[in-house]
Amino acid sequence: MCQYRNLTQIEIEQLEKNGCTCSNWEEVTVKDSFDTHYVKNTQFSGKIRLGIFKSWFELAGGLQKHSGINNAVIHNCEIGDNVVIENVHNYIANYSIGNDCFIQNVDVILVDGMTTFGNGVQVNVLNETGGREVHINDKLSAHFAYIYSLYRHRPILIERMKTIIDSYCEKHASNRGIIGSNSMIVNVGYIKNVLIGEHCKITGAMKLKNGSINSNVHDPVYIGRNVIAEDFIISSGSTIDGGSIITRCFVGQACHIDHGYSASDSLFFSNCQGENGEACALFAGPYTVTHHKSTLLIAGMFSFMNAGSGSNQSNHMYKLGPIHQGIVERGAKTTSNSYVLWPAKVGAFSLILGRHSQHADTSNLPFSYLVEKDNSTYIAPGVNLRSVGTIRDAKKWPERDKRKDPNRLDCINFNLLSPYTIQKVFAGIDILKNLQETAGETSEIYTFQSCIITNRSLQRGLHLYDIIVHKFLGNSIIKRLEGTHFKSNEEIRKRLDPGNRPGLGEWVDISGLIAPKTEIDDLLNKIESGELSKLKDINHIFEKLHQDYYENEWTWAWDKIQSFYHLNANEITAADVIGIVEKWKESVVSLDEMIYCDAKKEFSLSFKTGFGADGNIQDRAMDFEYVRGAFDKNPFVIATLKHIEEKKALGDELISRLSPLTF
Repeated sequence: MCQYRNLTQIEIEQLEKNGCTCSNWEEVTVKDSFDTHYVKNTQFSGKIRLGIFKSWFELAGGLQKHSGINNAVIHNCEIGDNVVIENVHNYIANYSIGNDCFIQNVDVILVDGMTTFGNGVQVNVLNETGGREVHINDKLSAHFAYIYSLYRHRPILIERMKTIIDSYCEKHASNRGIIGSNSMIVNVGYIKNVLIGEHCKITGAMKLKNGSINSNVHDPVYIGRNVIAEDFIISSGSTIDGGSIITRCFVGQACHIDHGYSASDSLFFSNCQGENGEACALFAGPYTVTHHKSTLLIAGMFSFMNAGSGSNQSNHMYKLGPIHQGIVERGAKTTSNSYVLWPAKVGAFSLILGRHSQHADTSNLPFSYLVEKDNSTYIAPGVNLRSVGTIRDAKKWPERDKRKDPNRLDCINFNLLSPYTIQKVFAGIDILKNLQETAGETSEIYTFQSCIITNRSLQRGLHLYDIIVHKFLGNSIIKRLEGTHFKSNEEIRKRLDPGNRPGLGEWVDISGLIAPKTEIDDLLNKIESGELSKLKDINHIFEKLHQDYYENEWTWAWDKIQSFYHLNANEITAADVIGIVEKWKESVVSLDEMIYCDAKKEFSLSFKTGFGADGNIQDRAMDFEYVRGAFDKNPFVIATLKHIEEKKALGDELISRLSPLTF
C-alpha cells in the first residue's frame, strides 16, 4: 500500500503563496514526490490525500496541459497521481479520484450521505402504476429482469429475488464516491451521488444524480452534451448523448441513446438504440431499436425489434388508469404509423402494419403479418418467413453486437429458428388446421381471436410452416451427424441418442436467452428454496444454459423428428435419415428461392422511381445501379445463391456418407 505523509512547513508555506487555504493542514497528506508548484488557488477541507503531478495531457488540437490542481474547492477527497482538476465553480466533496483523471470546468461533484449509487432504484416497468417493478443493480441481466417482472404469480420467488438485490445494494452502499482512473469530466454542471468507472468520458452533461456509470478499460462509457440522468445505472460500452433525458432507467451494455431521447421507468438491455422518441415503462430486451421523433414505446416488452416512425401503443383506456401492458416477441417490426391497443401479444418475427385494437394473442402464429383492413386485423400466418428483411435481420444482429466487455451481462441467442420458435410453428399448424375443421376448408375467411385469416393466407401459412419445420429438423440432424463415417445403422442410432440431456417439453425465450422451461423452473425453485442467494450465482446458471443450448436443442429436435416423421429411435435407418435430408434440401432451396424473389422486387422498375433526375428510363436505370448496385452483384443476393449451393452440397455430402448403408 502506498505511503502518505504530512506536509512539511515549507510545503504549507509554498501552497499558501500559491493561493491555497486549508482549515487544518494536518489533515492533508501527500506522497513523497508531491510538488507544490502544481497546486494553486485551491481551498481544502476535511481529510485530503494528494498524489504526484508529473505527467502532461495532450488535448484535441495539440494543446498540452500539465497535471495539477487549480481554482478548486475540495472537501474530504483522495486524489490519485497525475490528475488535472481545475475551474471547479462550487466544490468536489467525498470522492476518491483515480490516476490520470482530467476534471475541468465543472460546477459541483459530491456525495451527500450514504448512497447506493442507483442500485435498488425502483423502475415501474410495463405497468406505470407498479406491480411489475424491477429494482435495478449493476449486475442486472435481461433474464433476471424478465423473471422478476413477469413471474408475479410466484410471490415467494419475487420476495427472494428482492432480498438478493437488497443484499447487493447494502454491500455496495457508501458515503464516498469513486471517479475511476483515466476518466474525463469536462464542462459538466451537477453530479451528485454518482459512481463513475474507469475510462469514462463525460463532456457537457447538465445533471447526473444518483447513479452508477459502469465504464471500464475494455468498454468505456460516454455521456455527452446536455444529458440529464437521475436514478440510473449505465453499463459498459454505452453512450448517452444529444440532450437525452433518462429517469429511473437501466441502460445495458453497448446501448446508444441520443438526439434528445426521453425515457422514464424503462429498462434497456444490450445493444439497444433509442433516438429522438420517447419511452415509458418500457422493457427493451436486447436489440430494441427506435430512431424516430414520433415514436412512443410504452408499457411493452420487446426484443430484436425495430420500431417504425410514428409507432405507438396505448396502455390507458381511461377507466382504471394506465394499467395495461403488451408483449411483442423477439424479432418483430412495426411499420410507420402502426398502433397497438394493449393488452395484446404479438408472435415472434411478425410485422405490424396499421392500427390494431382487438387485443389479440398471436404468439402461436409466428412469422406473420398483422395488417389493418376495414378497422379489422388480418393475419397472414408465416408470410414473414419468405421476407428478405427477416433473413437480413437474423444475419445482422450478431454482426452488430458492439459489446467489448469480457463480462457480458446478457446471454443472447441470435438463432432465427430454435425450439422456442418451432414449437410455436407446430402450435400454429394446429390452430390453422382446427380452423379448417371447424369452418370448413372452402370457407373464404376464418376468425381467430377477433382477427381474420383468409383462406388463401391460411393455406399459404400451412405450406410455409411445413417448410420451416422440415428446414429446422433437417438442420438439426445434419449437424448431429456431421463429420462421422458410420459403419452401421446401429452406429447412427447411437449418435442420434441425446442421452439424459434436458430439453424435452416447452422452451422459453427469457429476453434473449432461449432455454428449456424445465431448466428455468429448476432455477426458480433453487432461488425460492434459498439454495441460490447471490446475483453472480444466478447469472452463472444463465451462462451455463446459454453454453449448453445446442446440446439441449438436440434433445428437443430428436423428439420432434420421431413424432413428425413417424419414426422409432430404435429402428431408424440410414434410408430414413436420407429421406429427412431430401425433404430438408427441398425446403431450404424452396425458401431461399422465395427470399431471392422477394429481394428481386427491390430492383423492379417501380422501385427506381425518383432515380435519374431529368433523364429517361435508361438514365433512371443507370442512376439506380450506380447508387444501389446491380441485382446480380448485390452482396445479399450473392450470399443467398451461395447459400443454396452450400446447403445442397451439405445435404449431398451426408447422403453420400449414408448411402452405402442402404444396400
